[in-house]
Amino acid sequence: MLNTVVPAIGSAAENPPRTLITENSWTLTAPTAGAPSARVELNPSSGTLTLSAFRGVQTVLAPAALGLRTTQADLTRGLSPLGRSDRTVLEWYTMTTGKRRVRSAVMTETRLAFANASGARLDLLVRISADGVAYRYEVPDPTGVTVTSEASAFSVPANSTAWLLPYNAQYEQARIETTAGAAPPRDYGYPSLFKVGDNFVLLTESDVDGRYAGSRLVHEGSGSYQVVLADAQVHSSGALRTPWRTAIIGDLATVTESTLVDDLASPARFTDTSWIRPGKSAWSWLSENSSPGDFERQKAYVDFAARNGWSYVLVDEGWSSTWVPELTRYARAKGVDILLWFHWTRLDTPQERDSWLPLVQSWGVKGVKVDFMESDSQSRYQWYDAVLERTAQLRLMINFHGSTIPHGLARTWPHVMTMEAVRGAENWPSPNTNPVQVFTRNVVGSMDYTPVTFEATHRETSIAHEVALSVAYESGWQHLADKPEVYERHPQALRFLNQVPTAWDETRFVAGNPSNEAVIARRKGERWFVGAIAAGEPRTVSAPLRFLGAGLWLVEVVRDDAGEQRTDVLRDRRIMSPFNTLSVNVRRHGGFAAIICRYIPGRQTCDEPIRQIPPSELTVTPTGPVEVESGSFVEVSGTFTAPASTWIRDVKFGVRPPVGWSSQGEELTRSFMAPGESLQGRWTVRLDPGSGNSGLGDIDLPIAAEFRLPGDATGTPRVHVEQAVRTFVLPPAPTGSPYVSDLPFLSETNGYGPVERDRSNGEAASGDGNPLTMGGVTYARGLGTHAPSEVSIYLGRNCQSFTADIGLDDETTQTGSVTFKVLGDGGVLYDSGVIRSKGPARSISVGVSGVRMLSLQVTDGGDGKNFDHADWANARLSCDES
Repeated sequence: MLNTVVPAIGSAAENPPRTLITENSWTLTAPTAGAPSARVELNPSSGTLTLSAFRGVQTVLAPAALGLRTTQADLTRGLSPLGRSDRTVLEWYTMTTGKRRVRSAVMTETRLAFANASGARLDLLVRISADGVAYRYEVPDPTGVTVTSEASAFSVPANSTAWLLPYNAQYEQARIETTAGAAPPRDYGYPSLFKVGDNFVLLTESDVDGRYAGSRLVHEGSGSYQVVLADAQVHSSGALRTPWRTAIIGDLATVTESTLVDDLASPARFTDTSWIRPGKSAWSWLSENSSPGDFERQKAYVDFAARNGWSYVLVDEGWSSTWVPELTRYARAKGVDILLWFHWTRLDTPQERDSWLPLVQSWGVKGVKVDFMESDSQSRYQWYDAVLERTAQLRLMINFHGSTIPHGLARTWPHVMTMEAVRGAENWPSPNTNPVQVFTRNVVGSMDYTPVTFEATHRETSIAHEVALSVAYESGWQHLADKPEVYERHPQALRFLNQVPTAWDETRFVAGNPSNEAVIARRKGERWFVGAIAAGEPRTVSAPLRFLGAGLWLVEVVRDDAGEQRTDVLRDRRIMSPFNTLSVNVRRHGGFAAIICRYIPGRQTCDEPIRQIPPSELTVTPTGPVEVESGSFVEVSGTFTAPASTWIRDVKFGVRPPVGWSSQGEELTRSFMAPGESLQGRWTVRLDPGSGNSGLGDIDLPIAAEFRLPGDATGTPRVHVEQAVRTFVLPPAPTGSPYVSDLPFLSETNGYGPVERDRSNGEAASGDGNPLTMGGVTYARGLGTHAPSEVSIYLGRNCQSFTADIGLDDETTQTGSVTFKVLGDGGVLYDSGVIRSKGPARSISVGVSGVRMLSLQVTDGGDGKNFDHADWANARLSCDES
């Protein structure tokens, strides 16, 4: 066999010398015994390529086509071999999330180079590891490549049991159990699981980003599954490198514990991960859909998270910039951080990302949940690349909801905490589909299922089953989805949840099968956690404990009682060894969980203390709003008083000027502060000239103290206590007769999408609306809104009148109802009453003499319908000239 070294992708050697060889078949093996192997074959008459895979003597993937087509060449046939090179890939890396923190990857890599009669080149790279086979293509053409399709396919024995996901772009369908041959002919999403004899094969893809498009599998009959790209054409500006077509192969334990998708992914784009923190999150949207818009209710979730040692509260759709900064301050003083939801279209341009993301980061928000991407296109993957880079720059962690599946993103971008791509709790899935997620979707990366709902949705699962999901399902951020009051009615369940980590040192398959049962063990430090879930009738679920080390272990089991009511779980203790099997009788759709630690005589529990933050005090002056102009100075001061119950250490105290501001005066530090001791500081803060319109209106000047508690371990984040001096940055007062759409908004809220300037409301991204149209008349200027909406504009008591043509836009397919209000300094100057139908605009003229702040408000007319596209056409002011 020829061992010609093939030039790497992007090299100048695009047409290396052709070398005649006799081989038309190449068998590729891994460096470890018992690993899968692969065979690449070239048909000498047609010049077509196939790949097959084996485990021992078992053929797990029959020969299936390879190659791709471009606008310049057909690289699926007429190919001749150029040469081969081999290397061993050894990689060690550390993850912030996932089933195992420290990873090592050992793979053989073979590059086979081919060319067609015209000299167009195709390189096939094949990697073999202990847990699978993967291949990708490279086309070393530096002038660029446009791919039109792949010949890539997988061929599974037709009688193989299959667990398949009918494809949609958000990967939220229910999986079906069938056979490879009997599956209906249609599109299926990754990952797809097959049982071939005693082996399992999980098909997926890895290292997909904006350089290519995502793909799916199309069942073409028998056991053949064709790879189909999301786009008709995929463009590369230079040499092309495709994602890895990946087959995880082995027994069920090998597949479940596999990290092959991450092993194949590109290395981390940054190395400092000290700011990245997995953790549990209280999340209100599923149990109380309107609660993310309620400041006081979100504070209740913060209080609950603080009492129970949960790291985060996720504030979902409905939050307001008017109170999130205060909520963030309230939470951080209690050791809780805030995460915020975004529709992806609010971040789909560089300008929006540069506006929103630095703003929420300045509030102290630690991460974002971005939703509704719902596409595997190359352009959407390029958006993923952009938002990942920007959030990493700002040290904001991220969760992708309504997303594609993980392709190794959490290795490349360590601040990716989780991704949805699953039919999770918000879809009320059948309990019968719970076990299969352990062996399919969760194999390839963190899964934002939002588990552990006792009452939030119609649940058929038992309480113990729900508790066990917190371990059985891995997610760097685990968003636990029920109300605080519900969890507190189940104190034993809550006690277990408070102990469960969300990032793991080790994960082991214990028992189960994809159809109806899964038992998973995960280790963090010296403690093991077990999650066992069952679908179907009552039974005994057994967990062999051979994953434990030698010696005796304290096993605390959380299980349902013997009745049929959904009551709190029971907890019992056992002393066991790795030679024992933990067996628990479970009810219908039941399960159990366990926490395991080394047994020491006299030890009663494996629980560890929950970090509690004692109250401290911080006061700031001035206490009232301060009006500020560009270039002016503000004198601020603060007094921080340490908790009365404990001394603290590593104290830092100072002003935190926002972007566009600078400060004079040093940050104060103390190695220790005694209980009740106070620290005072004074600083001068300046609004720098030329800071632009982004810092107009209400601006907070934060003053913050940070400290650690006596028992905090290395790496524990400081407690952050903050208050703010409120300033009002004066914009220039309008002069003449300006259109409102030309003026800066000091605040803006809108029912769907942003308030549009000179366009109707498109409900999603800025600029996606249509021309403003009412009663068949098109208006060039104005505002397009969707109720409930409010826009505030600074008048500075320099204007006399406001005029506009108001009404419901013609673009709505169904008629809503709205009320228009014009407010001056909080008082109502005009009220339209309820407008219930589309038609000609209503012209209004409102006196605004002496008004400092003008607000244009639209509310729903009371019918609750979401068709309230309300226009302020020709919205204009009449003001003094100076």
